[in-house]
Amino acid sequence: MEVILLLLRLLLSGVFLIAGIGKLLDRQGSEKALAEFDVPSPLVSPLAAVLPWIELLVAFFLLFGSFAWPAAIVATVLLALFTAGMLLQIARGRAPDCHCFGQIHSEPVGVKSLIRNAALLAVAILILIAGSGSQAATFGSFLQYENGMQIAFGFAVVAFLVAIFVVLKKISDQQEKIIRRIEILEVISNEGREVERNEVSDPGAGIPIGSPIPEFDVVGNAGISIPSSDLVAGGRPSVIIFVSPNCHPCETLIPDISSWVEEFGERLEILLISSGSWQENLEKFGEQNADRLFLQQGNEASELMGPIWTPTAVVFDSNGRVASHNAVGDSSIRSAFELLKIEELEREFFFLSNGSGNDVLIGKSVPGFSLQDLDGNEVTEKDLLGKKTLAAFWSTTCPFCDQMLESIKEWSTARNDDDLNLILFSAGDPRVHRGLGISAPILLEDDYDTANKLGMRGTPSAILIDENGLFVSETGIGAENIWALAGETARLAKEKAG
Repeated sequence: MEVILLLLRLLLSGVFLIAGIGKLLDRQGSEKALAEFDVPSPLVSPLAAVLPWIELLVAFFLLFGSFAWPAAIVATVLLALFTAGMLLQIARGRAPDCHCFGQIHSEPVGVKSLIRNAALLAVAILILIAGSGSQAATFGSFLQYENGMQIAFGFAVVAFLVAIFVVLKKISDQQEKIIRRIEILEVISNEGREVERNEVSDPGAGIPIGSPIPEFDVVGNAGISIPSSDLVAGGRPSVIIFVSPNCHPCETLIPDISSWVEEFGERLEILLISSGSWQENLEKFGEQNADRLFLQQGNEASELMGPIWTPTAVVFDSNGRVASHNAVGDSSIRSAFELLKIEELEREFFFLSNGSGNDVLIGKSVPGFSLQDLDGNEVTEKDLLGKKTLAAFWSTTCPFCDQMLESIKEWSTARNDDDLNLILFSAGDPRVHRGLGISAPILLEDDYDTANKLGMRGTPSAILIDENGLFVSETGIGAENIWALAGETARLAKEKAG
């Protein structure tokens, strides 16, 4: 038993040794990782300095029988904290870089890193359960056991092979990164081959989570035009990946797409939207993807959903609502799918926040409030029940509100019974607000206290509330995002066109 415990201690010691050294070599990366794991700012720098030394001390003391049990206690606490932190980030729909082994190896938090941490935690707990009296064996005494030298030699060979594998994997990863950077340089310089990048713009842009898919048509492999709403109307979550026959990084995703299709099966629909001709797209993405491939007219879909770089993925829930921000690039797309693997895709308010720092109210009830409209009528949260509502946040001193005033007036007047309710939260002079000509209740509150509780993020902004009084979107800021939430594609396109 002591031999087995010693081997477990050696394993754990090696892991903590590598982790400690890796973090010492990359102090800046450690600070970034701690910040992304929501460690309070004043503690980030001290923890980044102290943590690697704690890990190195644990690695050292695990080698000695008299100190192994206390070292196992510290190892268990550290691994439990690391695992809890990972679970918390995954629960929030985020995938920060774990930075577990510092400069030596790092990856986004996901199923793989969670399983690895859980396995190491189990090893630490086994050493702990064995008790301090079972830790007498040291590496020196181990060699005195029968066949000890053979076991030690075997252990050393295995460790050496693992080390070789890690080094080769690291070299392979570096080569892949270099290849991707070369591809990006080709795109930028347009040298060596023809590259189209008509869609280049801000890759971080997108439409708010909770928005309906904008209205556009795509063409399937049978040559039939299909409305966008039908793409995501299958009653199950879906992912649309925007690709291009001239996009070299898109090629690296082809094996992954096949793997994801097989792994998710009927739980998730995976679709590709591209441009260009059928022939060049089939040559690029293969006949096996023909049934999930659709061609857009020009860049219509990309412009409404983005703008979009390729490859970019957007997740939709089972109700056809946007359920993620844009995942831009093959690495971000892979990270998004890692999150999807651990998500409950069937839950009602499923979404991925993709690392958004803002609090998302989706699925929560509208807080109670009581305000008067311009006619002196009391309006409470109960008045929002029974029909979907767009709660908009306004200011008469906001120049961006002035720019979309005419569109808001037209829409508020033209709405019918099937359209969204509209309610405005603002502040200021009632007489000025009466002169706006908006056909919707306007609730005034000088300190915007109620608006802030409803998710206001400046003006103009808006949020969607369903007929049950639950938030079903994040806050959309600016005219483009407000029209995206309202499902007004024509007005959205007009705003994007400038």
